[in-house]
Amino acid sequence: MCGIVAVYGSNNVVRDIYESLTVLQHRGQDASGILTNHKGKITLRKSLGLVRDGFNAKHIARLKGKLGIGHVRYPTAGQADSSSEAQPFYVNSPYGIGLAHNGNLINSSELKNNLFSEDLRHINTKSDSEILLNIFAHELHLHSKETFTPDDVFYAVAGVHRRVKGAYAVVTLISDRGIVAFRDPMGIRPLCFGTRKVDGKIETMIASESVALDSAGFILERDIMPGEAIFVDIDGNIHTRLCTEDTGHTPCIFEYVYFARPDSIIDGISVYTARMKMGQNLAKKIMKTWKDHDIDVVMPIPDTSRISALELSVSLKVPFREGFIKNRYIGRTFIMPEQAQRAQSVKRKLNAIASEFKDKNVLLVDDSIVRGTTSKQIIDMAREAGAKKVYMASAAPAVKHPNVYGIDMPASNEFAADGRTEIEISKLIGSDKLIYQDLTDLIKSVKDSGSIVKEFDSSCFDGKYVTNDVTEEYLKNLDDLRNDAAKNKNPADSHDDVMVY
Repeated sequence: MCGIVAVYGSNNVVRDIYESLTVLQHRGQDASGILTNHKGKITLRKSLGLVRDGFNAKHIARLKGKLGIGHVRYPTAGQADSSSEAQPFYVNSPYGIGLAHNGNLINSSELKNNLFSEDLRHINTKSDSEILLNIFAHELHLHSKETFTPDDVFYAVAGVHRRVKGAYAVVTLISDRGIVAFRDPMGIRPLCFGTRKVDGKIETMIASESVALDSAGFILERDIMPGEAIFVDIDGNIHTRLCTEDTGHTPCIFEYVYFARPDSIIDGISVYTARMKMGQNLAKKIMKTWKDHDIDVVMPIPDTSRISALELSVSLKVPFREGFIKNRYIGRTFIMPEQAQRAQSVKRKLNAIASEFKDKNVLLVDDSIVRGTTSKQIIDMAREAGAKKVYMASAAPAVKHPNVYGIDMPASNEFAADGRTEIEISKLIGSDKLIYQDLTDLIKSVKDSGSIVKEFDSSCFDGKYVTNDVTEEYLKNLDDLRNDAAKNKNPADSHDDVMVY
């Protein structure tokens, strides 16, 4: 999962991109990058770590231009600790193109081979984003003419859709010609755009989440539709076209469960409202299946589950309390690359308020349970703080299958739910009782929150991959790449300066 942004402005856009990336920081904390275009010159800066740590006043001053794209990285392919894998990527031909991408390509190995043998293009990294860039560049080269037109862009995007399988939301910059954004034909990964008026001129921003537009004063126009491309030319004119046949609209439901900020609207769905309804539906299940519960207090595991936990407490008519205080300067444990880092981080991130736990039966609410190791640590903390009984509720169903569309969940055998019953999972994490949200109720929660979307990718819960091209062999290879032992084998590197092309 990553965060992407592109801006066309009347003046320098780097500050808008920088600020938007800080707003999207929850989508990736591994690395960040910004690429701008000014009078035919491409300038690129990318660095490991948080946005605020990777860019100083010197870097900002050098990143000039009224066209720019940015990226925050959460690794799903390639090396987690290498800035060479950070985005945006850049190629010189044709025109000079930069690209940033959120998602994951299913057929990246095949595409890489074809790029080398047929398109005569070389790939320098293990990132599928570099593959995507070179495919787009090749397709654009095939259709480019002496006079550059929006049709050239749309033909190129159509070529990408024909060749690429998987999930992808993309922003690109074509030197001195404009910015391009497009979304995979299933609309799995989110992408939206908005506009604002500055000194009588219309400026455009494209981003993973609407909250990035809000923070910069852009008005959300709409989501980019599945298979659609938007091209903002060098004069600020907006061109759009559907570049593939209608193949449905199935956004990733895990965006609403965990990844997206609650103040975002994705595909017309309020993330905040969806999480409220998750809490309401979870409460209904508890009242139906556990009528004689002895819950004294409901507590969220900060922060993603807070909205659901509060609604659950209201519906159950059980007091809501903040039992854990979060250190805001520790990153999201889910997206840390190794279990050792995640385990160490929990103690640094959360501290229990003993008075809220002492002699109480506590229901802890989390957004989801993946490995279960974090849940176990938190439950142990609750008991150490004096809780009499500790129950656990998940606003999402049991995670049983890998997500292949851009969320780096662990290998299948590292899931808490792998081969275990609900009772066995409860024992594994040390809870006195465990309650999962039903998948039908999760889907209903999101559906009922304001969108025309009828179906979702819920593959991590039900194993149904909406692109219909995920094989057992692919999943086995994915497990080999995603297990903790296979990660972080290579030493970190870092680009310490700004690159100019």
